[in-house]
Amino acid sequence: MTAPTLPPAPASTPPAAPPSSAARMAEPVRLLLDGDDDQAVHRAAYQWADPAHGRITVDPTPHTTSPAYLALDVLRAMGRDTFARPEAERMSTDPAWRAVTCWTLACGLDEVIVLRAHRLTTERLRRLAAWRADTGIRLTLLAHTPEQTDFQRLLEHLTVAGLVDVATVRGTAAVLGAIGPAATGRRSSPPPHDHAHHLPTLPRSGAAAFRADCWRRQNATDFAHTDGQYRAGYAAARTWLARTLPLQPPRPEVTEGAGHPAEPTPFNLQETEAVRLFLARLTVSSPSVQHTVARVRGAQAGFLARSLLLNVPDDLTSRAGPGITTVSLTPRTVHTITVRLPNPLRAAAVAALLFTGTEKSLLSMTQTASVDEDGTTVAIDRDSRINIGEPPGPRHMYAVPSRARALLRAAVEFRRRTPRTADNHGLFANCFGTTPRFEALIADAGLPVPALDHPHPEDDWHTAARCWHLHTPQPPTPDALPRLPGVHR
Repeated sequence: MTAPTLPPAPASTPPAAPPSSAARMAEPVRLLLDGDDDQAVHRAAYQWADPAHGRITVDPTPHTTSPAYLALDVLRAMGRDTFARPEAERMSTDPAWRAVTCWTLACGLDEVIVLRAHRLTTERLRRLAAWRADTGIRLTLLAHTPEQTDFQRLLEHLTVAGLVDVATVRGTAAVLGAIGPAATGRRSSPPPHDHAHHLPTLPRSGAAAFRADCWRRQNATDFAHTDGQYRAGYAAARTWLARTLPLQPPRPEVTEGAGHPAEPTPFNLQETEAVRLFLARLTVSSPSVQHTVARVRGAQAGFLARSLLLNVPDDLTSRAGPGITTVSLTPRTVHTITVRLPNPLRAAAVAALLFTGTEKSLLSMTQTASVDEDGTTVAIDRDSRINIGEPPGPRHMYAVPSRARALLRAAVEFRRRTPRTADNHGLFANCFGTTPRFEALIADAGLPVPALDHPHPEDDWHTAARCWHLHTPQPPTPDALPRLPGVHR
């Protein structure tokens, strides 16, 4: 095996587009030989790492040769370090390395430096080689081999492990140059808490009188914030309807007797599912129940402007579902989930409990195929699984917040890489299967789950919503709300 010497990396280069996996695979494995065991090299490797931008430095746990421990060390370098707690659930070797691969693909990890490479066993090197082949990461091994015989033994181990394309860098100065400059702007603490303006208690009015009642009962500041949420719901509904539903509503059936208005036509199965998904997307990021109510009332006004009647349950605030029994997935919440739950299935399960707000029994029916390709929606077909043989009904649709999509994609990838699995198998089967396992999941997450603290046996509110086509002349309503006295548009 040849061992060419790489030139030092430039101190600063302009950012370029990330290469594809095939392009990264063409790059050799870099073997950095720090014969002097210089502390500056270790410090430079640590300072170079920036997990948020796809670069990590792995420091294998000393005095162990277990491949599973190396996988846990990689997960810890990614920021998923709860396995350090004695009571935390651990993964065996194969699941741990599947988790490493899935998190790498889902989170865009590009470059890895592994310290103490001269102490890695052949089996550990094989795992690193398989990880590199599956993900296309750029792998750098930092070793301390002062003697030529030690270097030759390391090369033999690399050859046996399948890492034959190795480029070697010798000398402290050359190694420091190959590592590159330290990362700038790296965050070392959890993200700050997000802040949302508190909305007062809203009137229990229907869609027709809601906005006017808010204007009469609230001061100018509170109404401005409430009306902002109402307008957001109105604009979202108008935009969604213009993009989704046909311009011409379905024609009503002709009935005997002239002069009678045509009966409203209920939405069909596909339209009902689309409405459920729209309502979930509208409210999944609501920071409070009051925000949800204001957005939904605005959406109802937007539907009515298109001669569509959108009915939601009267007891909206006492139901479960998006925006009511959900938790807004802020950067800090997602950080907590990923740090405390290194297992992709468990992390996605807790995230799903938080952003769906639904009961555990329904969420346990989620199949691997229920998550769409981009991880943006979850569609649970409960009726067909309970009532076998009956015609399918509308599925339960949930929108996945942008910050949770990487978690869902990693969970789907983890499940598909698990032996003897299929798309119709339960995605969260290992999380919700038994009460002790589920209780351990909630304890590890350490986050309040409103759907568990306040269970609701009825259907989620957006699943109970109904919509009809009103066969009335559509008024020439502009894309603006009626003006209230003293309120600027």
